[in-house]
Amino acid sequence: MEATALTSPDRLWSAQEVLTRPSPVPAAAGVYGWYFEQPPHPDLNARHLLYVGIAPRYMANRTSTQNLRKRVRYHYRGNAAGSTLRLTLGCLLGLELRLVGSGKRMTFGKVGEAILSEWMADNARVCWIEQEEPWTLEAQLISRLDLPLNLDQNGHNAFHGRLKELRAQARQRARELPVSV
Repeated sequence: MEATALTSPDRLWSAQEVLTRPSPVPAAAGVYGWYFEQPPHPDLNARHLLYVGIAPRYMANRTSTQNLRKRVRYHYRGNAAGSTLRLTLGCLLGLELRLVGSGKRMTFGKVGEAILSEWMADNARVCWIEQEEPWTLEAQLISRLDLPLNLDQNGHNAFHGRLKELRAQARQRARELPVSV
C-alpha cells in the first residue's frame, strides 16, 4: 500500500493554505486524508487520520471534472449537500441540519455552514497523494485503517453504527422542520 503520505504525512495543509491562489493542491486525480487539531467528537483522537476521500469517484466513462483541488476546496468552503465530510462533521458538532431550497437538499443553512467552515479552518488539516485510479487505494485504506468518519465500505469500524445513527437522526429532524429558503 503506497499510502504513507496519507498515514504519516510530512505536512498537513490548512484551509487558508488550500484556499489561496494558486492552490498547492494539484488539479489531478487522487486520495486525500483529513486530520483534526480538535476532534469533532470526544470519542475520536486529535491529530489522527480520521477520513479519506477521493477525486474523482469511480467512473467507467472517465468524464468527471472533479480533481483533488476542487474536492478539497469544496470540503473547506462548500455545504453538507455536496460534502459527506461536512455533513458528518456538522452532525458530530451538533449543528442543525435543514431541508433547503426546493426541499430536496440538506445543509446546515447559511449560519450553520459558516460556523462549520470556521471550525474547519481552525481544526481541519488535509494531505493528499495523486493516484490515477484513487478508488482502488481508498478501498484498501478503509479496509485496513481505523477511519471512523468514513461510512461507505466501513461497517467494520467501531464508530460506524454511532455515526450512521447520528446522521439518520439529523436527517429525520430536518424532515420535521420547515424548509429553509
